[in-house]
Amino acid sequence: MATLKDTLEARGRDLRESVTNAGFTVSLLLQSLRLFFVDLRHRRRFILDQLAVCGISPLPVVCVVGLFTGMLLALQIGMELSRLGQSEAISNMIGLILFREMGPFMTAMILTASVGSAMAAELGTMRVSEEIDALECMSINTTSFLVMPRIVAMTIMTPLLTFIGCILGCVGGGLVANTQLSVSPAVYTRNLLASLQAEPNQLGPLPEEIYTGLIKAAIFGALIATISCATGLKASGGAIGVGRAVRSAVVRCFLMLIIIGYYISWIFFR
Repeated sequence: MATLKDTLEARGRDLRESVTNAGFTVSLLLQSLRLFFVDLRHRRRFILDQLAVCGISPLPVVCVVGLFTGMLLALQIGMELSRLGQSEAISNMIGLILFREMGPFMTAMILTASVGSAMAAELGTMRVSEEIDALECMSINTTSFLVMPRIVAMTIMTPLLTFIGCILGCVGGGLVANTQLSVSPAVYTRNLLASLQAEPNQLGPLPEEIYTGLIKAAIFGALIATISCATGLKASGGAIGVGRAVRSAVVRCFLMLIIIGYYISWIFFR
């Protein structure tokens, strides 16, 4: 009986800690949104620095992964379509898959593993070494100084990297379609553009599949930065605690990307 009691108490502590961390993360996001309009003029340099970190560093990886993702999709889907005599339809499916789902999700995964983990490690190290406590003693708002620039930069750069990755994915798919499926570049490009403009767009100059994917990518970027920063700020226990914070940040980002991505797709494409 004592063992059951201890187990229930442990599960209760875990649940309470999870709810507390979720509340802290949401509060951090709301504070950053408010401080964006208040302190933007004073934090422009920090935002520019984070734009370079979030956009330039992962760009080569996004380009390579985007190119080969399009090639892999074209190869796998094209093999099935060729059996049905519908090889030319490959471009219709590549464009929709990349811009709707694969592009934002693939880019968010890359940014989680490269930039999000670095954010958690950096802020976690500052927390355990008491640098954040020193900033607070000097009356510096750590949310405005450390968190808000990272969230803004990630929210801006994730859609841009997603768009680049999707374009390269379409190029990779076109290479496979031309070399493996005998689909000419002209036919591939025509069908690709036609599939993206299948429905009239009422909200902007871009086709619906493109801007919905970019909106999803922006939400993913804000989600990654917020979770990573919140987990890093909660780190404790020295170097081991920083390692736990990084691992926890990556796992939480992966889970939330899948869950939130489903509901965003349900809202846009139901």
